Amino acid sequence: MNEHSGWGSKLTFIFAMMGATIGIGNIWRFSYVFYNNGGGSFFIPYFIAIVVMGIPFLILEYGLGFKFKKIFSKLLHDINPKFEIIAWMLIIFVFIIAIYYMVILSWDFIYFLNSFTFGWGTDPSSFFTSSVGGSSDLMGMESIILPTFIGCIILWVLFWLVSNNDVDKGIGLISRILMPLLFIIMSVILVYSFTLPGFDLGVKTLFTPNWNMLLDINIWLAAFAQIVFSLSMGEAIAYTYASYLSEETRLIDNVFMVVVANSIYEIFVGLGIFSVLGYMSVTHSIPITELITEGTSLIFVVLPEIFEVMGPVGRIMAPLLFLSVLFAGFTSSLALVEPLLSSLCEKLGWSRKKGVTVLVIIACCGSLLFSTGISSYLVEVTDTFVNEFGFLILVALQAIIFTWYFDIDEIIPVLNRNSSIKVGKKWKFTLKYILPF
Repeated sequence: MNEHSGWGSKLTFIFAMMGATIGIGNIWRFSYVFYNNGGGSFFIPYFIAIVVMGIPFLILEYGLGFKFKKIFSKLLHDINPKFEIIAWMLIIFVFIIAIYYMVILSWDFIYFLNSFTFGWGTDPSSFFTSSVGGSSDLMGMESIILPTFIGCIILWVLFWLVSNNDVDKGIGLISRILMPLLFIIMSVILVYSFTLPGFDLGVKTLFTPNWNMLLDINIWLAAFAQIVFSLSMGEAIAYTYASYLSEETRLIDNVFMVVVANSIYEIFVGLGIFSVLGYMSVTHSIPITELITEGTSLIFVVLPEIFEVMGPVGRIMAPLLFLSVLFAGFTSSLALVEPLLSSLCEKLGWSRKKGVTVLVIIACCGSLLFSTGISSYLVEVTDTFVNEFGFLILVALQAIIFTWYFDIDEIIPVLNRNSSIKVGKKWKFTLKYILPF
């Protein structure tokens, strides 16, 4: 691992990890998953998933990265040479996620620019289809949506400007700036949304429990999938970031801080979004259940319609929301590329600048594919596979490798050395016998 690289402070690392975990999924996915899987009762599988899988696995990733300070492929090769191919498949898979992720950020960037004048007009759905995301089916494959592609190029150039620096001056600096701003913006949105008529309907709708749904195995799977996606588990991000830490770091304490910050943020977002949906429901006599959706429909269709009817206040709320999505997504994209970037630079002897340049060129070509007239269709298909299958498989596979083919007793002293919270036999048992299955 690049020995000259490192975080300038422990706070920088925490902000960087928050930037990696807090992303688009917290904003456009969590509130819908929460509501659709039992409302208030979803807290039970959600927090169990954090305790059983989220925290134990992140502790494992932190410990491995911190102790060995090797690129991920080298670590798996040292465990068993046959495992190295798994590492490369994983970090390339994560890089592909970054490519389609940047396309979504391009959509958001377009909406941010249009939010000051409500440039999407009176029909945000038509605007999204014609000028941003294209068709949700296979029609329009031969055309390129120019604004989306140009937006991708701009964002990848900004990515290059940030990421060709070492981790502290690049990712660390941008995280120290954007993460506090992100929480400030979302706090402003949340506080204002609580002053709107109908906010109580939105909050009640979100949190009303359906206890019978706890008997459905799919609810539990949804909770575990949300935690895997939300905490960026199994993507070698936490492993890579932890490898840049100084020796006196309190590893386990940092895990808890990042997990708590991530959960607080996505619950805040859920409250803000449902308060706004409640406002629309009350003021326009629309059943709130007809407004509840996820993903592109929520961010790029439903919310712009609501901002439109808010009048002058909507012209403030809309830019703030789209800016928060942009901040959250950009810091996550930096994290998604870092595992492959660090691995290529060490494996091939490249400078960081050369590695970033090559990957950005490849990413721009990939973004071209996702910027065709079937942009939203490709993003939806890829996103569904990633969330419902990809991440869960990656986490289970790594849990098996690191607990059955590697002696994790090696990293327990490192984890416990400076941390006020300790791990031991219960942590090992969870990783080895519960998490993989």
